[in-house]
Amino acid sequence: MSCGHEKNTPYSIEAYQGHIQRKKLLLLGVFLFVLVLMILSLGAGSTKLSPREIIHTLFSGEQTKTRIIVWKLRLPRVIAALVAGWGLSISGCVMQTCLGNPLASPSTLGLSQGAIFGANLAILLFGAGTLQHTGGDALVLNSPYLVTVCAFAFAMLSTVMILSLARLRHFSKESIVLSGVALGSLFAAATTILQYFSTDVRIAAALFWSFGDLGRIVWKELLILTAVVVPISVFYYLQRWSYNALLTGEDTAKTLGIKTKALRFWSLLLAALITSVAVSFLGMIGFIGLVGPQMMRRVLGDDHRFLLPASALAGACILLASDTLARTIISPIVLPVGAITSLLGGPTFLYLLMKGKRS
Repeated sequence: MSCGHEKNTPYSIEAYQGHIQRKKLLLLGVFLFVLVLMILSLGAGSTKLSPREIIHTLFSGEQTKTRIIVWKLRLPRVIAALVAGWGLSISGCVMQTCLGNPLASPSTLGLSQGAIFGANLAILLFGAGTLQHTGGDALVLNSPYLVTVCAFAFAMLSTVMILSLARLRHFSKESIVLSGVALGSLFAAATTILQYFSTDVRIAAALFWSFGDLGRIVWKELLILTAVVVPISVFYYLQRWSYNALLTGEDTAKTLGIKTKALRFWSLLLAALITSVAVSFLGMIGFIGLVGPQMMRRVLGDDHRFLLPASALAGACILLASDTLARTIISPIVLPVGAITSLLGGPTFLYLLMKGKRS
C-alpha cells in the first residue's frame, strides 16, 4: 500500500505541474496575440502603416506625419481599447464568481443602462450636446465632462441601490441579478421618456454618445481610466484564492476564514467603479464583461490564478479587434464599436441561456 502511494505521488505531481505549465503557455500565447493585434490596429486605417514604420515611429523622436497619426490619433484609441476591455472583462469575471451566475456582467446588472441615463440627462436636460456646422455636419458635445460626470454618477447610483437592497433585504445571489435587470429596465424607460420630450438635435447627440466610441478619448482621460483599472485589477488578483474558495460554497469559504459578504460587497463595488469610468468616457460598450470571462472559463477552468489575467487579456483582445474591425470594415466610415461588441455578445448570451436551460 505504501509502495503504491509512493509510486503514484511523483506521477500526480508531474501531471499537476504539466497542467499548470499548459495554462501558463496559453496565457503567454494570448498575451503575444494581443501584442500582434495592437501592431496591426496601429497600422490599420486610411493611411496604411507597416509594422516596421509603427515601431520606428513609436521609438523615434522625429516630428513627421506618421508620428502625428500614430501618437495623436491611433495610439490613444488602441490603449483605450486595451485598458477598457481589460477592465470590463475582469469586472465581469469577478461579478460572475461573486454572484455564482454565468450571466452576470456590467450590462446585465444595470450599470451600463444607468450610465446611459446619466449621459442622456446631461445632453437632453442640461444642453451638453448639440449639432455644429463645421464644413460638414459634425456632432459635438459642448460639455463632455458634464456628460462623463453624470454618466458616472448614475452608474454608481445603480450599483449602490443594488448592493443596498442586497444588504438590507438579504437578497440571494440570484435576486441581485434580477434586481439589476429590473433596475436596468427602469433606467431604459426613463431614458426613452427623456428623449421623447427633447429636440431632434439633442436626441442625435445623445444617440451619438451612446453608440460607444474609442476615438473620443484623450490622454488625460486615458490616464484616469488606467489609474482606476490597474489598482483594482491588482486587488482582484490578490483575492484570487478567496474567489477560488467561493466556488466551493459559502459555508466552506467561511470555514477557511473568508468574510464572504464583505468580499462580495467590495468586489462588486469596485467592478462597478471600473464599469462606470469606462462607460462614462467611452459610451455603451456591451457584453465584453460577459464574453471574455466565459471564453476563458471554457479553456482554463475556474482557477482564478489564471482565469483573472486570462479574462483581462481576452477582454482587451475582443475590444481591440472589434474597434479595428469597426474602423476598417467599410472604411472610411467608422462603425460604432458598441454595435460590433453586441454582435459578438448577443449570440453568446443566448448560448449561455440555452445551455443553462438544458442543464
